[in-house]
Amino acid sequence: MTSQAMGDEQDPAAEQPRPAAAPEPTLNPLQRLIQQRLRERGWSYRQVARRGGLPHSTVHTLAATRNLARPPRPATIDALAKGLDVPVSAVRAAAAASTGLHYYDEAPAEPENPGDQERELLIASIDELTPEDRRHVAALVESLRNRTAPGAADR
Repeated sequence: MTSQAMGDEQDPAAEQPRPAAAPEPTLNPLQRLIQQRLRERGWSYRQVARRGGLPHSTVHTLAATRNLARPPRPATIDALAKGLDVPVSAVRAAAAASTGLHYYDEAPAEPENPGDQERELLIASIDELTPEDRRHVAALVESLRNRTAPGAADR
């Protein structure tokens, strides 16, 4: 009976979390897309790579890299979409979101300034900027958006 009574008591060391049960880090959108398709189809990185005509190492790197510095090249996105058997727009959007960018597959219904060359240049060149440069541009844009509009003090 003594051994059973001691067995009912909890050992303080047993309450400690186990170090082997470390939580999995949050996946970025591209990693989630790749992992989801692997689970759904039962594919490996090698199978996706072969289907898309990519090196195995490229698929593995995209699936394992948490913080992408920039989106993959368009040819890589196209090949990954083929390998995963998903629309290119899904891979493009996930890759952009993984780097902190937002990709819009369709143009806005009514653009404010159709044919605005400066706007098109800004949008097209965002992928060429380093993460630090993007932070500077974002800060500039935010400061421009937050400045007081002309005549606001007169209201």
